[in-house]
Amino acid sequence: MAAKDILGTRGEDLAATALTEAGMLVIDRNWRCSQGEIDIVATDGAETVFVEVKTRSSTAFGHPLEAITAPKLARLRRLAAAWCEAHDGHHRIRIDAIGVIAPSGGEPTIEHLRRVF
Repeated sequence: MAAKDILGTRGEDLAATALTEAGMLVIDRNWRCSQGEIDIVATDGAETVFVEVKTRSSTAFGHPLEAITAPKLARLRRLAAAWCEAHDGHHRIRIDAIGVIAPSGGEPTIEHLRRVF
């Protein structure tokens, strides 16, 4: 596995743990369809939450959340709709973003933005 893939997987694991610790229930990870992939699907009370996770080892090339652009948010909305079509009963949704900075050998930092659209 490439180093960037290992870093990305570590970031998603850290994000899933943070969501669980915040009282959310992770119900799906790395859900794929023809339109792309959703990193994490969770529930927060009555809401189904679609979470995009961006991980970097440092901010040398910018903060990880800077990588979530308007086109990426539009794609996430389409993916959320596709997930809802495939899973009956989930109608109240939101899209969140989590930025993880995970330096090699250092303590990671996690930033969770709710309702990014």
